[in-house]
Amino acid sequence: MTALTTGYDPKSFESRLYAQWEASGVFAPQGDGPAYTILLPPPNVTGTLHMGHAFQHTLMDALVRYHRMRGFRTLWQMGTDHAGIATEMVVGRNLALEGNGETRDSLGRDKFIEKVWEWKQHSGDTIERQMRRLGASGDWSRSVFTMDPMASNAVTEAFVRLHEQGLVYRGQRLVNWDPVLKTAISDLEVENREVPGHMWHFRYPLAGGETYEYIERDADGNVTLRETRDYIAIATTRPETMLGDGAVAVHPSDARYAPIVGKLCEIPVGPKAHRRLIPIISDEYPDPDFGSGAVKITGAHDFNDYQVARRHGIPLYALMDDQARMRTDGLSYEDSAAIAGRAARGEDVGDVSEVNLVPPELRGLDRYEARARVVAEITAEGLAVTGADGEPLVESKPIMQPFGDRSGQVIEPFLTDQWFVKMDGLAKRGLELVESGEVKFVPPNWINTYRHWLENIQDWTISRQLWWGHRIPAWFDEAGKVYVGRSEAEVREKHGLGDAPLHQDPDVLETWFSSAMFPFSTQGWPDEDAMGELGFDIALPTSVLVTGFDIIFFWVARMIMMTDRLVGRVPFRDVYMTGLVRDSHGQKMSKSKGNVLDPLDIIDGISADALVAKRTTGLMKPQDAPRIEKATRKEFPDGINAHGADALRFTMAALAGPGRDIKFDLARAEGYKNFCNKLWNATRFALMNIGDDAVFAGAPQPKTDAEKWILSQLARTSAEAGEHFASYRFDLLAQCLYEFAWNQFCDWFVELAKPALNGGDAEAANSTRHTLVYVLDALLRMLHPLAPFVTEELWQAVAPKRGKSGSIMVQAYPTMFDGKEYLTDGLAAAESDVEWLKDVISAVRRIRSELGVSPAKQVSLLVRGGDDTGRARIARFDAQLRFLCRLERIEMLAGEPPAAAPAVVGEMQLFVPLEGLVDLDAERTRLDKEIAKVAAEKDKSEAKLAKFGGSVPPAVVEQERQRLADWAAKLEALSVQRARLG
Repeated sequence: MTALTTGYDPKSFESRLYAQWEASGVFAPQGDGPAYTILLPPPNVTGTLHMGHAFQHTLMDALVRYHRMRGFRTLWQMGTDHAGIATEMVVGRNLALEGNGETRDSLGRDKFIEKVWEWKQHSGDTIERQMRRLGASGDWSRSVFTMDPMASNAVTEAFVRLHEQGLVYRGQRLVNWDPVLKTAISDLEVENREVPGHMWHFRYPLAGGETYEYIERDADGNVTLRETRDYIAIATTRPETMLGDGAVAVHPSDARYAPIVGKLCEIPVGPKAHRRLIPIISDEYPDPDFGSGAVKITGAHDFNDYQVARRHGIPLYALMDDQARMRTDGLSYEDSAAIAGRAARGEDVGDVSEVNLVPPELRGLDRYEARARVVAEITAEGLAVTGADGEPLVESKPIMQPFGDRSGQVIEPFLTDQWFVKMDGLAKRGLELVESGEVKFVPPNWINTYRHWLENIQDWTISRQLWWGHRIPAWFDEAGKVYVGRSEAEVREKHGLGDAPLHQDPDVLETWFSSAMFPFSTQGWPDEDAMGELGFDIALPTSVLVTGFDIIFFWVARMIMMTDRLVGRVPFRDVYMTGLVRDSHGQKMSKSKGNVLDPLDIIDGISADALVAKRTTGLMKPQDAPRIEKATRKEFPDGINAHGADALRFTMAALAGPGRDIKFDLARAEGYKNFCNKLWNATRFALMNIGDDAVFAGAPQPKTDAEKWILSQLARTSAEAGEHFASYRFDLLAQCLYEFAWNQFCDWFVELAKPALNGGDAEAANSTRHTLVYVLDALLRMLHPLAPFVTEELWQAVAPKRGKSGSIMVQAYPTMFDGKEYLTDGLAAAESDVEWLKDVISAVRRIRSELGVSPAKQVSLLVRGGDDTGRARIARFDAQLRFLCRLERIEMLAGEPPAAAPAVVGEMQLFVPLEGLVDLDAERTRLDKEIAKVAAEKDKSEAKLAKFGGSVPPAVVEQERQRLADWAAKLEALSVQRARLG
């Protein structure tokens, strides 16, 4: 038997217990029960455990532990993601810190990849170690890194098969380009932020000096402006892209410009000798009510313009390189302008990738420097639209600007060759699987978000211009023709290429592509031998995916589509969407705000100095450090106390409601640490009262009402817990278990057991011991999924008393069937009796507390009124009431009581005589003062109501009436109490 220390100290056993669990092999699938599988959303190999991880991992682990205890063959499939962009950034920073002058580019691909693997070996398992500290009971022996050979083979196979099916293709399209990372990124990796910006207004002169009558009208059709113009005005937030304009577009219904649709206008920038002309076209895209109603079309530098250009066959003129600088390559400006001129006149000019419309003096400039030069040139030429004051019209206004979520740099729409997945058919099928119920969202409202994205989906850009990742299995010959295959050898053999020179595509697949394969790449697919060995058929579909709503598009939808297409199954049955963990004020946790909490600091504790150092080190804006330090020391003057993993886990479960945001309050964790301590002390009490050699196997046969009551409460709670697990309501689960453990067991049953344990009825005492240890055993098992460490440590001490051994992890989870005999109608009377007994005890204890009576001092209890049932209960529970309320006598009263403190339970009146307990004169004085005070408040309320007129809101009147009623009731009660004192 484990000897329990006098106080709860999680540091003394949590790490020890986890090591024992992992060494025992119990985390691996066991037995032949039904399968229950959860797939861990693989955290980045660069990462460390954060509060979002701690939240979701707690819920996953609770589900796995619960089903393991129910006899399921459980598998929590662990793994980590290679995190292409993030890892390259980390290793690049490490090279800079080493100070040897080495960079990614100076090392070259192979040596840089060696550095990445070295770093992965050194630091890559950090987050898995931290997950162990939280108590994650996943099968670490099957953990998969997305760059492992098994997973890599699956990714290659998936790419090849999708290409063979015509779903993967290579093409040139506009993509989001990060000029710092020099790679394409997805729409989902772009953060659109509102920032201060400008809108410049410029004139595009009509070719040949043509003019037209420009007329503006109001909503009623009345002419408000009529003038002759030789230009068309446009507004832009990006003047540097004007160099690549292919057209100016107006709406077909915009009568102002109808006379000039089809004509040419001149771009007001560039060498005068080669000033370009572009056509004026009509398209549904421009909004006639926004700005001038005319928009420039720069198809290679704006996603909306790109669609217009595609519809009208307008060439896409790229202006920038992969670092967002103005291009220096390609043809001369003179030759480029000549080609663009032919295109503007409707000629087919073919491939324009070599056309560079950046004037010589702007080539090589940063985009923002080029912008300033373009604005200055147009303004100097007098082609800026002017305001009433004659000054160039430049509006200062907030604009939405795209930023890369990794680099923080402004994203540039960039025309480049990439690999894509056709999404229309896949999206249609992905939506069918959810709407048919084969995959279910919890809460169900998230299907709307999922549906909206799939119904507006675009083809998926899956290539990235990185070195770290799954290299695209495609090879090019010297003519640029591409061949896709599982290996170069396969490509050569399949296409009869012999010894012809080939080079592999240098790009890699984005990490979300390999993550989309994770449900089956972790289970051996497509290798049938590996699939059989790993139990593919029972591991897929997984039972539930626990993840955040923020990656419905990144990951959830793509797993559904890819698993269905390649394996013919759904990846999971349920998708439980969690909220996002924020700080106690509802703010997003971020390094820049200085409000990040490390789960391990909550578990193990951290000093104030260490916490300040952690929060102020490595800031992007070092000038924020003093502000962050001040806020941190104010909130955590003594640092963070150690709470243990169980307190953090229970907090996370209690916060897991159906809302989107979770406000994490450290005070909740402190409360659940107290809860663990309460459980610890209750267990010590039980063990001390059971006896060293006693063993109580099997279910008890209760002798006392208190036993019957707690056993029926246990049965109800276990049934309720099962319902909450099934519906993923972890908040309600934590609430019901907390209520049963703290209030019903630790407080009331422990108290109600004392009279029997200390009484002269040996049979009742023995039965109570049996019930005490039986319920404690079940309670620990019920709590285990949420609080695994403390329950294991306590259960090891309790188990011998129940004739059990082993680990609590593999014990049966209590269900309503365990206690069905305690849910019979025959227990209704016992439950009712005990609830009455609790009310009486609480009432008497409250009186003692209010009067300040010493716990050791005995008092008298006078009872008046009530029905026959109440009077019978008084007699029946005489011994228990005397013991638990420290009563020297209980007396039924017919007439008026002496000076006494009153209470009411049902129809029964209770009185504790004050004689000998308090100074009656002092009590009379105190009551007189209190009566005078309450009477004054009542009078004020009456006066206020009398003054209210018809203009006072009804709610205010009703509030004051309620206040008056409260004061009147209080005054009456005090007056009755004062009258008893004479």
